[in-house]
Amino acid sequence: MKPQSLHAAVDRRWLLPLAVGSALSLLLLVALTTFPLPFPSSSSSPSAALFVEHKLAPTPPSPAGASLPRIAFLISGSAGDASALRRVLLALYHPRNRYILHLDAEAPDSDRRDLAAGLAAHPVIASAANVRVVDRANLITYRGPTMVANTLHAAAAFLWGHAGAGGSDWDWFINLSASDYPLVTQDDLIHVFSKLPRDLNFIDHTSDIGWKEFQRAKPVIIDPGLYMKKKADVFWIPQRRSVPTAFKLFTGSAWMALSRPFVEYCIWGWDNLPRTVLMYYSNFISSPEGYFHTVVCNAEEFKNTTVNHDLHYISWDNPPKQHPHYLTVEDLDRMVASDAPFARKFHADDPVLDRIDEDILSRGADMPTPGGWCAGTRENGSDPCSVIGDTSLLRPGRGAVRLQRLVTLLLSEEKFHPRQCK
Repeated sequence: MKPQSLHAAVDRRWLLPLAVGSALSLLLLVALTTFPLPFPSSSSSPSAALFVEHKLAPTPPSPAGASLPRIAFLISGSAGDASALRRVLLALYHPRNRYILHLDAEAPDSDRRDLAAGLAAHPVIASAANVRVVDRANLITYRGPTMVANTLHAAAAFLWGHAGAGGSDWDWFINLSASDYPLVTQDDLIHVFSKLPRDLNFIDHTSDIGWKEFQRAKPVIIDPGLYMKKKADVFWIPQRRSVPTAFKLFTGSAWMALSRPFVEYCIWGWDNLPRTVLMYYSNFISSPEGYFHTVVCNAEEFKNTTVNHDLHYISWDNPPKQHPHYLTVEDLDRMVASDAPFARKFHADDPVLDRIDEDILSRGADMPTPGGWCAGTRENGSDPCSVIGDTSLLRPGRGAVRLQRLVTLLLSEEKFHPRQCK
């Protein structure tokens, strides 16, 4: 019996510390659930700051007409595209907007440095501080998922940081390349978009994937751009896969104008759909033509926000080939007649770009496209946009009339709902 008595005595020795510890734990628990701790947070709710997997409250879109919208532009290029990127930027420039320029890793670092230095020396761009050049570039192989990864990278960068640094004070995200060019001024674009609901997503899409099911959905590809420092074409593995049943595949144009709420959803992925779809498209040929389309059309929150158009004039073969035709002066009338705000593809410094600058944008060589914000003088050939005036002052022109006609058609009863995700 002695061993049992000793054991009981030992147990009794721990009763007092155990009771005291339990009481302190209970008091601490009550204090934590009753009195908020002073965690440094910009949110009134500590859970939003502490638990990233909690569904973050998406930024509510501003109602149409509430204020002038801001556009966040990603303009991408590769080796030899630095001067074209600068030209496209100046054609698209407005102090209200946000811009990220990406020269992919195939371009030498000196091109990025020179591009960034040249823009930093531009008095207006330096003053507005709304242009960033990606320093640590991504390698882009356009037939693989690296273009999607780069687009998501830029979108996340636009969402990061305070407003003055090009943070989340924007309403639409538009991706373009060095071979794109605007057919309207930014005053035209901002004027027309100011009348639109801020949750609309302009994205050309269809669930009728046709031949793409056999040639793109079922093959499995590996993109060397995900792990190599030099470009190489994607390669196929022998195994094939079935079409997924957890979500429906959609396809369409790789060029789009996405709302900020949808971009936030793609980055945060609070219900995991964007990540699930991204993993699937990491082995999908030409994934930029399907990833965002599949996400938006499978998300209950966003599937009724799509406008089935990519806002581009593009000249394709019939049936379409991998790349569209390069546009020339002979295509100018058809571009304008399309009412689209952008066109592609263009060779760098093709004469048709000079015609667009002169006839449509009223833009001088190496100058921003003029708008109501330009407060300088034209005397002695001076650039009127060398001085930033009132950035909320718009002077829309003929381009606004054309774009309004296109948007009115796209949002008509015959075109809008019947052409959404099916």
